[in-house]
Amino acid sequence: MATTAKNTAKTDAIKLLTEDHKEVKKLFDEYKKLAEEEAPAQERQQLAARICAMLTVHATIEEELFYPLAREALGEDDDLIDEATVEHASAKDLIAQIEDSSPDEPLYDAKVTVLGEYIQHHVKEEEGELFPKVRKSELDLAVLGAEMAERKQTLEATL
Repeated sequence: MATTAKNTAKTDAIKLLTEDHKEVKKLFDEYKKLAEEEAPAQERQQLAARICAMLTVHATIEEELFYPLAREALGEDDDLIDEATVEHASAKDLIAQIEDSSPDEPLYDAKVTVLGEYIQHHVKEEEGELFPKVRKSELDLAVLGAEMAERKQTLEATL
């Protein structure tokens, strides 16, 4: 019985997403420190690329797997998922700008900072509003989490 609970916790969709949120927050904090210390451009660019790749994978698994099933579980008119989708679009735009630019450009650090602020807002809404609603629904978070973990691994392998 304990093994089942452990496996469920390990693959729980919301837990997987929350762990991603914590990891990317650490990366943004690390980037902020590098920017404040005026670290070499290559070091900042490598970290920014890592952040962008992680966010791209995370957004993909949310959009392909989590949001459609959450919408179904919560009802078609759930504004939280619509807002999250719009927030993803804004984040993707900034990710593209960061990936297409260089740390030597004047607004590079500002773009990474603003991306971090967008993500912080997005995480607050997901963890504070969307995830609790989904957790109360009939959605099988263990099965979904396993699917998401598999898709995440596939996407990460392509990077």
